[in-house]
Amino acid sequence: MDTPTDPYALFARWFDEAKATEPRVPDAVALATADADGRPSARQVLLKAFDERGFVFYTNLGSRKASELAANPFAAMNFHWKTQQRQVQVRGAIEPVSDAQADAYFASRARASQIGAWASKQSQPLGGRGEFEARIAKYTAKFGIGAVPRPPFWSGFRLKPDVIEFWEDRNFRLHLRHAYTRTAQGWDIGELYP
Repeated sequence: MDTPTDPYALFARWFDEAKATEPRVPDAVALATADADGRPSARQVLLKAFDERGFVFYTNLGSRKASELAANPFAAMNFHWKTQQRQVQVRGAIEPVSDAQADAYFASRARASQIGAWASKQSQPLGGRGEFEARIAKYTAKFGIGAVPRPPFWSGFRLKPDVIEFWEDRNFRLHLRHAYTRTAQGWDIGELYP
């Protein structure tokens, strides 16, 4: 594994390679959060953007993950690309994306996904699939053929990394691990035992 001084350059290269070789959803990432009492939970989300500011995903602001992030604004992500035999772990603070960024991403989504965002009370109890389908029909009728605006309860978050760790499989569990740790001067790069 080479270790460029910029972890985002290495992530971009690995991500491009994963997109070329992973059979499905190379942008899926496990997102771990914890509530105010420190009880963790994890789920898969989709990475929708990344740059030197961090890694962006979107969600319903009434979801469990959003509630946990409001109570404890730190999270971890773990990308696992089986075909590449690689993982990237990202840990750091969470901040909301701007309304303009959330609006732009929401406008790029398929119409059915936009309607689904309005219809879903994410993480809340569901009385049956028919209840959800009725809400989908309600919002489909409400917006007709016009544009579907972003719901006020739907937006995105950016994980601003303090640490980005790259792991690459090697025979006999002699894996390669490099950690980039943010400092006031940039990134400190260190190798870790497997």
